[in-house]
Amino acid sequence: MNASLPTAEALRGALAGLLDGLPPTQAAQAVDRLIAHYRGTVPTGAPVLRDRSDVAAYAAYRMPATFEAVRAVLDALREAAPEWAPGTHTDIGGGTGAASWAVAEAWDSSARTTVLDWAEPALALGRELAAASGIPSLESATWQRSRISAALRLESTDLVTVSYVLNELTEQDRAALVTEAARAAQAVVIVEPGTPDGYARIIAARDLLIAAGLTIAAPCPHSGACPIEPGTDWCHFAARVSRSSLHRQVKGGSLAYEDEKFAYVVASRFPVVPAPARVTRKPQIRKGQVLLDLCTEDDGLRRETVTKRHGTLYKSARDAAWGDEWPPR
Repeated sequence: MNASLPTAEALRGALAGLLDGLPPTQAAQAVDRLIAHYRGTVPTGAPVLRDRSDVAAYAAYRMPATFEAVRAVLDALREAAPEWAPGTHTDIGGGTGAASWAVAEAWDSSARTTVLDWAEPALALGRELAAASGIPSLESATWQRSRISAALRLESTDLVTVSYVLNELTEQDRAALVTEAARAAQAVVIVEPGTPDGYARIIAARDLLIAAGLTIAAPCPHSGACPIEPGTDWCHFAARVSRSSLHRQVKGGSLAYEDEKFAYVVASRFPVVPAPARVTRKPQIRKGQVLLDLCTEDDGLRRETVTKRHGTLYKSARDAAWGDEWPPR
């Protein structure tokens, strides 16, 4: 899953322009606190982003990674429903709008977006970034302060995104939010960190979406029970994130890229064609063969060995990436 270009470049440019002059020490301290929260498991019951410094640090630290993770997830939705495009989009807990940037790229800025978040500083910076984007759907987006809880009520919408939000909620609020998203939307996209806890939240959300009558579009090739035995493993994927100099400065790293690991589920009320199977780990390329770990519709988890005698399928296997559908369409 490679980094995208035009919208990602626009995002980096907007971040660099708006965050210029932020004291590095102040940004680093805010990033340290945000990392501690991001890796934790305790719901806060209050906005994580408290002020402009927090929001600026968050934008530099998290927006590029969140954008690429959601972009990869939306690619999977587009593969399952290539003829479908949302006319309206609600970004729940959208903060500074990373998921909305990914939606704008996926469907060429066609969706009318509403970003809901309970942190006004995040919404304010999100508006600024959107205004600097040059992307019509972002420039015209609505940024609305709303408490993200069991009390949230949504207007009907084509697409709901909930990215890196469930960790901030109590179990009761998570269940209510997912149920409300399923009621209001034609398609629901939920993304969480690629950790065992993040995967557990995704599985709980997946069960709620199925119970609400939606069909799983991705990553699973089916809407049945997850074949992973609880506690033995977890389903997650990775997206390559290009780091700008600003990103490297705030995160204290030297590499030009990083891999964002994430777990996700996509479900819909309209017809979809899920992947026949999904590559669940990095393919192992050996002399004359490729080993693919797959989640399949009929056989659960299995390993498939593709060799040169498989012809063009062998080339496809060598080009396959973690998270891809298999075989390619």
